[in-house]
Amino acid sequence: MIPIPATSGYFNLGEAIIYTAALVFGPYVGAFTGGSVAIADILLGYGQFAPATLVIKGSEGAIVGFLNRYLRKYIPSPSISAALAVAVGGLEMVAGYFIYEQLVLGYTWPIALAEVPFNVVQMIIGLVVAVPIMYAVERVFPQLKS
Repeated sequence: MIPIPATSGYFNLGEAIIYTAALVFGPYVGAFTGGSVAIADILLGYGQFAPATLVIKGSEGAIVGFLNRYLRKYIPSPSISAALAVAVGGLEMVAGYFIYEQLVLGYTWPIALAEVPFNVVQMIIGLVVAVPIMYAVERVFPQLKS
């Protein structure tokens, strides 16, 4: 966990866990995993973000899971379908926190904008970590591919 002083938020590797769950087990597990990250906000002293995390990360996990399952029917490369699904889900997360910080927490847009690059990096690192794990799990448990 790396604190982001401008917004009182923090950088973490939770995206990798959400993406892995969504890519391997689908949208419902992805949504549950994403929403449960709100517990980390509370335990780590970032309770002001917990309501947003519940909704935003839960939606992110569901989007990644649903979109990955859909795209795998039409795109032969699991890596490409995963990357596209994560990009869409990750952008929902970036936009969701940006909007939440302004509308609910009352941050000005330049302050809310300060967290956007950190969230984008979280998304990219999450993708880079989750896709190899997805392949490894599917190799060991091929029945999870369907």
